[in-house]
Amino acid sequence: MYSSLILLGKKLQKWRHLSFAVQNAYSFSNSFSSVATAANASLRDGRKGRNFTVSCLVDSLGLTRKIAESISRRVSFEDKGNPDSVLSLFRSHGFTNSQISSIVTDYPTLLLLDAEKSLAPKLQFLQSRGASSSEFTEIVSTVPEILGKKAAKTISRYYGFIREIIEADKSSNYEKLCQSLPVGSRQGNKIRNVLVLRELGVPQRFLFSLLISDAQPVCGKENFEESLKKVVEMGFDPTSSKFVQALKVVYRYSDKTIEEKVNVCKRLGFSVGDVWEMFKKCPTFLNNSEKKIVQIFETLKKCGLLEDEVISLLKKIPQCVGASEKKILNSIETFLCLGFSRDEFVILAKRFPQCLILSAETVTKKTEFVVKKMNWPLKSVITTPAMLGYSMEKRTVPRCNVIKALMSKGLLESELPPMSSVLVCTNEQFLNKYVRNHDDKELVLELMAIFTRDRVS
Repeated sequence: MYSSLILLGKKLQKWRHLSFAVQNAYSFSNSFSSVATAANASLRDGRKGRNFTVSCLVDSLGLTRKIAESISRRVSFEDKGNPDSVLSLFRSHGFTNSQISSIVTDYPTLLLLDAEKSLAPKLQFLQSRGASSSEFTEIVSTVPEILGKKAAKTISRYYGFIREIIEADKSSNYEKLCQSLPVGSRQGNKIRNVLVLRELGVPQRFLFSLLISDAQPVCGKENFEESLKKVVEMGFDPTSSKFVQALKVVYRYSDKTIEEKVNVCKRLGFSVGDVWEMFKKCPTFLNNSEKKIVQIFETLKKCGLLEDEVISLLKKIPQCVGASEKKILNSIETFLCLGFSRDEFVILAKRFPQCLILSAETVTKKTEFVVKKMNWPLKSVITTPAMLGYSMEKRTVPRCNVIKALMSKGLLESELPPMSSVLVCTNEQFLNKYVRNHDDKELVLELMAIFTRDRVS
């Protein structure tokens, strides 16, 4: 069975760059304001905890603020005692700060566990399994989710599988590994299917999450082969996370269920081609129920968007389908609180649909910076809404600090250049326009120092 699956993987590898035609997609589909106020109150309550969490992660692990903020949206704490105990435990078992950062980033809920009662026994058990210290820390930092397993037998089994895959991956000797697998067993199927995906080019970091979960598309044989073939034929790149997401969706739902979801979208005004292009952009959007798809469509209409505008928006950002009505209402409330009118919010949503799924903290932080710190008018955000998606650390702050330095020296023709002129261009274009164009070499060095100092790479 393994050899046939590997053969399938090698054949599919040749299909990786097939384009996805609408006619194929069609045949595939056939085969298959009180709320906002309450939310703002809870948002203020949670912001304090998030800010504390971010500070702790930055101070204790040296994480960038952006990564720390991302983690704080998944876990939050207001006392550093427990997280510090967890970090100390990892260090005592030989994990480096880099490995601990990787563990916390991938599986931050570990910071909430009891270090001595929950984590320490599991680490000691795994360390006794015979791997060297470097192998042990490599395995756990590669797949920290293994520490979330409860039964010792389950932890031991997955630890062994992962260790063998890492070793086989280094030598590309998968045949030898599979000779030791029990034929016809559930675990045997899982490991073989994971190795087919590895042969196909799926990165290791995606494989292990498939391996250790019981509700994933790598447990069977025939369904796995069929689902894998469909996903590759649709043109998904095996090296991307979307490939695994698409595989999960196709494996999870029957032909009939997928067809029903497509038909709901058709009744709302989408073409079949639209649906599958949306699926290619965001495979998880088809995880939403028919009811949820209709609900988000109607919610966006209530925001002031016309039907064709909603269709256009969701075609651009299909992940909006997964947003809750509460989140959409919160988004409106955030923009209104910042001084935008409802009509201006509609314009923003049409020009930059991502604004609907950005956190209130992100929108507020970026808007207040350009308006209060840089004195750009609020309408600049409407004309350059992409700035809401730019990184503060990598783009907005370093560029704006260069502009402020130039303004303080009276070296700009106008008092303040347009926001689009400063933020929309590439780094190279920005440097050529505002830094390297000066004859004074000392000034150029000074401006480059400001740009580099304030820019997080």
